[in-house]
Amino acid sequence: MRAAILAKLTDIETEEKIKILFAVESGSRAWGFPSPDSDYDVRFVYIHRPEWYLSIEKKRDVLEYPIHDLLDINGWDIRKALGLLRKYNPALMEWLDSPIVYREENEIREQMKAIRSAYFARRTSMFHYLSMAVSNYRSYLKGETVKAKKYFYVLRPLFACMWLERENTHPPLSFHTLLATQMQGNPSLQEQLEALLARKMAGDELSMIPRMEAVNRFIEERLTYFEDYANRLPPDHFCDMEQLNSFFRSLLHKIWAFDPHL
Repeated sequence: MRAAILAKLTDIETEEKIKILFAVESGSRAWGFPSPDSDYDVRFVYIHRPEWYLSIEKKRDVLEYPIHDLLDINGWDIRKALGLLRKYNPALMEWLDSPIVYREENEIREQMKAIRSAYFARRTSMFHYLSMAVSNYRSYLKGETVKAKKYFYVLRPLFACMWLERENTHPPLSFHTLLATQMQGNPSLQEQLEALLARKMAGDELSMIPRMEAVNRFIEERLTYFEDYANRLPPDHFCDMEQLNSFFRSLLHKIWAFDPHL
């Protein structure tokens, strides 16, 4: 599958006349709880040739493709990505942290990770993960029987909220790390979740199971707490754009030998 992904990325570069700066895995494979039939959620950041940006015309800054043979692949233009970095978009932060890297040009992903610390936004991150947890909980875990895998799509963002509260840093991507650190005071619940995680990774993710009452109570209590907590956080202060503008210009020069002083 990795070979197929690399070939697809090369085809995209040729067809779109772009350069892919980095491409990574996102979703359950990056989070550490894939099933045997999980999709490959490939995300990439790319850069156009300089003349593409020198236009009064507003152009589409994303590339999206239909899911085919378990491959879900799409990407963002670097200018869009840097704008989202300034706003500390949590989805982009997860791309930067992915442990599964398919392509990387000139350590650009590492450079973006070094830049982002100046833009950390606790309130923005908290609301992102809280909204994800609330939406998935209300949609999938309120019935008498539920899909086992949906617990992880609620618990991962909920643990991220807990991390943000305690550590005031961007949460780690690994679900195993979040589970181990955020459930230290509740060994009984942690044991239940580890057993459920083992079932999911063994391919049992689509099975319906009775609602796990203790887990649901924990989720509901934490969601209620964080809905209040998030609203009391001070507003985020976003830094100016100059560092990102400079980085963008340096990439145009590095990738395409473009002179920004022309």
